[in-house]
Amino acid sequence: MSRVRCERCLRPGNHCLCALIPQLDSRTRVLVLQHPSEVNHALNTARLAALGLVNAQLVVGEVFDDLETLLNPPGYQARLLFPGEEAQVLTPYTGQDVPTLLVVPDGTWRKARKLLHLNPLLTTLPRVMLGAVPVSRYRLRKAPGPDALSTLEAITHALQALEPECSFSALLRPFDALIEGQIEAMGDETYRRNHGR
Repeated sequence: MSRVRCERCLRPGNHCLCALIPQLDSRTRVLVLQHPSEVNHALNTARLAALGLVNAQLVVGEVFDDLETLLNPPGYQARLLFPGEEAQVLTPYTGQDVPTLLVVPDGTWRKARKLLHLNPLLTTLPRVMLGAVPVSRYRLRKAPGPDALSTLEAITHALQALEPECSFSALLRPFDALIEGQIEAMGDETYRRNHGR
């Protein structure tokens, strides 16, 4: 017998996070391109980001046939949030800047690179990245590097960099609750043994 899941946040009914998910507006539009392997991941943070932002869209796939349309909403300039030598550090909007369509590939680093490979149009976009990367709050995984963040954290910090006059910290509330719930479920001893520092 399968457990009842919330149709919105996809969490088990007794662990629904919807009450913690904000509805934040932003000048920036966020487009999350999610690798199919992430959809049923227990911590699907990209979904939490898309649900918490009014001006966001989550699209699942490996090859996006309508990518040109997705990347060109009227009034926005698409930029790819993906580090690299040619990536520019995100800075706040100035007076007449065209709002950004922040394109965010969601998956492991390998899967995110695969999305770029399978959708060459993504590689033509100007790349942006975070400046000072804060320590991840994602205490349940071994990060591939010190700058590794969950998709939700990366989106939150990117929006904060672009729109510092606003606060996007409420996006992290369901994420923090999710992490705490996972730690509680595994027990302190198991958590310390497997994830303790």
